[in-house]
Amino acid sequence: MPRDANLSISRPLWQALLGELHRRTGERHESGAFLLGHADEQGRRVDQIVYYDDLDPHAYRTGVVVMHAASFGPLWELCRSSGLSVVADIHVHPKGAWQSLADRDNPMIALSGHLALIVPFFARPPVRLESLGFFEYRGSHRWLDL
Repeated sequence: MPRDANLSISRPLWQALLGELHRRTGERHESGAFLLGHADEQGRRVDQIVYYDDLDPHAYRTGVVVMHAASFGPLWELCRSSGLSVVADIHVHPKGAWQSLADRDNPMIALSGHLALIVPFFARPPVRLESLGFFEYRGSHRWLDL
């Protein structure tokens, strides 16, 4: 993993991501995605998005994101076939962008250095960058609030 927590994504891809996250919530439940791309010493660049419910159709059944183990196989296969890696994950909350206890205890990718973003208010527009939660996993259920 790169040492720099820099994450870059093109404006059109970012806007499409936020719009799709909001649409998938139906204003009733969380939604989320894995951000795939490339990482190096300068940071991470997002090239592709994989939505949680495309991997696991039941991911939002409880109202919060719950990814079942079987859904990770297709994710890893996509990474292998595309030459991309998971550079971050993102999900929405109905209210603020703080980490819930479940978020802290269950990182989507439990590798030190992984980045996780939280978008408040179901990603309802307008989404301001300063309203996002941006966290780096440090291992052993410890996180750095960036």
